[in-house]
Amino acid sequence: MIQNNIRTVMEKGSVGEPVKIEGWVRTRRDFKALTFIAVNDGSTMKNIQVVIEHSMPGFEKIESLLQNGASVVVIGKLAQSQGSEQKFDVIPDSITVPGPVPVEDYPLQKKRHSFEYLREIAHLRPRTNTFGSVARVRNAMSFAIHRFFQERGFLYVHTPIITGSDCEGAGEMFRVTTLDLKNPPLKDGAVDFSQDFFGREASLTVSGQLEGEIYATALKNIYTFGPTFRAENSNTSRHLAEFWMIEPEMAFCDINLNMDVAEEFIKYILKSVLEECPDDMDFFNERIENGVADNLRSIVTSDFERITYDTAVEQLLKSGKEFQYPVKWGIDLQSEHEKFLTGELYRRPVIVTDYPKEIKAFYMKANEDGRTVRAMDILVPRLGEIIGGSERESDFDKLRSRILELGLDEKSYWWYLELRRFGTVPHSGFGLGFERLIQFVTGMQNIRDVIPFPRCVNTLDF
Repeated sequence: MIQNNIRTVMEKGSVGEPVKIEGWVRTRRDFKALTFIAVNDGSTMKNIQVVIEHSMPGFEKIESLLQNGASVVVIGKLAQSQGSEQKFDVIPDSITVPGPVPVEDYPLQKKRHSFEYLREIAHLRPRTNTFGSVARVRNAMSFAIHRFFQERGFLYVHTPIITGSDCEGAGEMFRVTTLDLKNPPLKDGAVDFSQDFFGREASLTVSGQLEGEIYATALKNIYTFGPTFRAENSNTSRHLAEFWMIEPEMAFCDINLNMDVAEEFIKYILKSVLEECPDDMDFFNERIENGVADNLRSIVTSDFERITYDTAVEQLLKSGKEFQYPVKWGIDLQSEHEKFLTGELYRRPVIVTDYPKEIKAFYMKANEDGRTVRAMDILVPRLGEIIGGSERESDFDKLRSRILELGLDEKSYWWYLELRRFGTVPHSGFGLGFERLIQFVTGMQNIRDVIPFPRCVNTLDF
């Protein structure tokens, strides 16, 4: 007997073979002597049809329980389906219903619900086709990320969730404290964090990059893949307070090799999801965004355009296009600028390098011109920026000067500076927001719909 998931049964089963199906009823159709139920267990977006003869022993006891959403265990045999939508039907010998559903209260009675409504019942939305497909794609992409780096000799490093440093220097961090907020200890009129759990201010990490550099300067090539946090008070379809980041760090690596790895990485992940989730990608292509799968295929087979920030600004100014955000040298490129470069001008992914140092982080290596840094962003059609990275400053004196120039607390970065004193080496890395990549792959419009439990402003349901 095949006692596995529905996907395995559909792919490896044969007519007459005994099976055990465990899942949830998606639909029910009744006829004079037959009842058809479609059962799904999440292993595939396809349902398997169970054809129940009303003469089956015990049917009268479960007939009223076979409702949408009810859990069922079906033991029977595979039969050639008479319909065109599936290869097999299941002819049951017995059916049990471990979890019946009160029909009048079940929130997923209709076939289609708005995403806004489904966010209100996030504990049930994985049972829908859309969110089941998102979960399977997310799973396949997660595994492909690890596979990419492991095949290339990278070590997976777990960087801390609680940190005392602000990697980005933006200050948008969630504080971690055990102090009594109603009566905190004070010193000179301010909160005395020396009495806190860690003896100083602590926050949730915004990036694992700085800690990742510790291991890259010892083990050469490493990557992190874990949750990060931003306390940005933004209630838009593009922002989450908790999201997952992929951040490789590579020693003996300059900006050019960094770009090569990042381009190869993007192509590898997209190719993997197209091959491993064809049914789900067909669903996104048909129901969410037409052409999304073809867009991914074109990226996999294209060479990414590489231009400098100077060239990007020059091309935007020459375009004659009216942008909401005016273009001039020194601005941070906006989404509309990035989409123009990728979607209209070059019609392919674009890697922009050598950004003005004023708009980039303190740790990026300065170019000889004194006004730009060895940063790189990968921009993709339809979305814009998907990867940000740089060659890191490996010179102690230059890095220290930059930290002081920006008014950062040198004491918070003492260990980061010491990496430049003891066996320093050219090294580079990049970061990719996992949820943004899933959005791009699936065509989903709201980032809250591609993470199992969204954390954002005024949202903490679970």
